Amino acid sequence: MQIDDNAALIVIDVQKGFDDPGWGERDNPGAEANIGAILAEWTDADRPVVLVRHDSVAPDSPLDVGQPGNAFKPVVADTRHDLLVTKQVNSAFYGDPDLHSWLGERDIHQIVIVGIQTNMCVETTARMGGNLGYDVIVPLDATHTFDLEGPDGTRLTADELTRATAVNLHGGGFARVVATADLLEATGDPT
Repeated sequence: MQIDDNAALIVIDVQKGFDDPGWGERDNPGAEANIGAILAEWTDADRPVVLVRHDSVAPDSPLDVGQPGNAFKPVVADTRHDLLVTKQVNSAFYGDPDLHSWLGERDIHQIVIVGIQTNMCVETTARMGGNLGYDVIVPLDATHTFDLEGPDGTRLTADELTRATAVNLHGGGFARVVATADLLEATGDPT
């Protein structure tokens, strides 16, 4: 795997509100540590970092602006970043400021996406990135999600949803799904 010198790391919604027990059972307790390792590599290499924050407009959301849950988790709160995108939908490409324009102005063609939730904002941003022509890489173990129930009462576990995201992104040609260790090895930091 080749990582461009100007590959942008897009960190999706790593916010305190996702620690609220109302979300239910989550997967991948190591996600934040992997996000932190990737962030450290990106900042050490002076590659671009984009933080994305979900500013919910849903009543009583733990991600609502002005609520403690809207803040970033400690793993990303004090990190150097080149751009902050705020959004109210699943895709970081529908945020403010315009991510696609920002990447284009800097001639960035490769993006690495990490964060929360795997099957929601991470997957949606990766799909759109692939559709827009970016070389998208998703280190799946640097994401996490929660169990979810469908309209007919069918409940999928967070692990099942993560596996489905991996299949959707890889099988659909939207992104390369990799492990954090493989990504760091490709950047020259095999930690």
